Amino acid sequence: MGRHTWMGIRTEARDGARRVRRRVGTRVAALGLGLVALGGLGGVGAVAMAAPRAAMPCEDNVKACARLSTNEAWLSDGQGNILRGPVRMNHGSPGHETPTGFFAVQRKEEVHLSKEYNDARMPWSVFFDGNGRAFHGGDPARQSAGCIRMADPDAQAFFNGLNVYDRVQIVP
Repeated sequence: MGRHTWMGIRTEARDGARRVRRRVGTRVAALGLGLVALGGLGGVGAVAMAAPRAAMPCEDNVKACARLSTNEAWLSDGQGNILRGPVRMNHGSPGHETPTGFFAVQRKEEVHLSKEYNDARMPWSVFFDGNGRAFHGGDPARQSAGCIRMADPDAQAFFNGLNVYDRVQIVP
């Protein structure tokens, strides 16, 4: 490769790195992303990388996983690949604890109204035990009466990603 060709590649790489830095700017730090210098070409390039995702603490063959101690939930393909998560959620309040263990999706209701709790709206409900507990939408800052409550977009993803008989695991 001739000297002029090599200099052109270095100049293009340097200019490209400047464009990336200008475009990304300080938003990278605000989003919690890191910059990694690329090898070769004098190390002038940079690329933004996402923070690593938290590993799902449940068995690989479950499709929905919730960890009560950290208020996190995951949706997976049932083969250990995470499709969504961790997502923020909340669980049962004292006296209405969410049980731990293995369960199976029993039924789904796009909009469920709880008869036990004054027709409380439970959008995107995915029921997983015989006592009316479900993954459902709502305010994840509030504890529930034993359900796994998450933001509506996350609950909708769980609703769409889960089918009757899919395995669920709730861990402490």
